[in-house]
Amino acid sequence: MKFNWGTGIVIAFIAFMSFILYFVVIMSKNRNDHHLVTEDYYQQELEFQHDIDKLNNAKNLEENLRWQKTDSGMLISFPESLETQKIAGNIELYRPSNKHLDYKTAIELTDHTVLIPNDRLLEGRWDIRIDWTYNNTPYLYKQQIVY
Repeated sequence: MKFNWGTGIVIAFIAFMSFILYFVVIMSKNRNDHHLVTEDYYQQELEFQHDIDKLNNAKNLEENLRWQKTDSGMLISFPESLETQKIAGNIELYRPSNKHLDYKTAIELTDHTVLIPNDRLLEGRWDIRIDWTYNNTPYLYKQQIVY
């Protein structure tokens, strides 16, 4: 059999089709989780400007939230100048490596601190999101930490 241009084009076409089929088979066998980070991603994207406004409100405070690692857990401190009865909101701790470790709780203050116990937290990376209001003004505190 003589090798000519027509034969070369057919061989190249068959090689290209084999290459594409190989990738289709490999990708269909790969069953990794390729889900969005959060279940309500699109709703959160629509509220992104509200989050920016809340972050700006928090920057305008004389003193922002603080957190520290203690022997009993993570201690989140609200500004001392604010009245605790007028503070409301939610604390969310997001663990990027395992969604089963995520933690969410409502803010209930007796003094200016909230303690998240050590048994709820593992060492490693966490994303803190504290969405709170004071006198009907919304605030947001976001930070990535290593606990």
